[in-house]
Amino acid sequence: MADSVWVAANAPALPAAAAPRHSALVRITHWLTALCFFALLVTGLEIVVSHPRFYWGETGNVHMAPLFAIPIPASRATVPTGYGYTLPDQNGWSRALHFQSAWVLVFTGLLYFVAGFFSGHFRKNLFPRGTDLSWRALSAAIADHLHFQPPSETEAWSYNLLQRLSYLAVVFVLFPLIVWTGLAMSPAVVSAFPVVVTTFGGQQSARTIHFALTILLTLFLLVHVAMVILAGFKSRMTAMITGRASTPRGYR
Repeated sequence: MADSVWVAANAPALPAAAAPRHSALVRITHWLTALCFFALLVTGLEIVVSHPRFYWGETGNVHMAPLFAIPIPASRATVPTGYGYTLPDQNGWSRALHFQSAWVLVFTGLLYFVAGFFSGHFRKNLFPRGTDLSWRALSAAIADHLHFQPPSETEAWSYNLLQRLSYLAVVFVLFPLIVWTGLAMSPAVVSAFPVVVTTFGGQQSARTIHFALTILLTLFLLVHVAMVILAGFKSRMTAMITGRASTPRGYR
């Protein structure tokens, strides 16, 4: 109880009613990113199905022992999976759509980075204040989430500490890494800039890391959606579509 009072006392004041919860830039890039990520997830699954084995280093093929394998049938008869059948091969359209969605996501991300830097979005909305990074503030935020405490009224207008930290990790760590590892699997990029792939020790290493990053981003998405539902799905969706926030019932 004391921790919750401390967090509320140190939360930022509510802005004027006319101020938007999310700027137009944030809303547009959010939905473009969501659409691209869904397309990348579906097409990436189809690509994995064509060869559900992962290696480490520069090369990897059916004659080598994999670092690990996903126990599913493949869409290619030459890939040993232990199953007596193969799945329909969707590798053609999935690769084309995967690359197209990836480039749309890259340009969307660049727009978000540049505009967020010059508009002060990162400084005002994402970077925690010094007092927020104390162990007391962090433990209180974690405790509230673990006990499924409803968000405070101020959180209808501002990201809480865990949101800020998780968004910073996605924006400045996971997103750049998944783009980099994706580029490391492109023959054209690698031939022009070998350092892109040598950083990870080879194209197969980049593919394996790319897959691991996809799992982390998918877990982030699931938690993000769950927290949106917990905080008030209608009010959060309205804020991300129209930019306006409302205080749903159950807010403390």
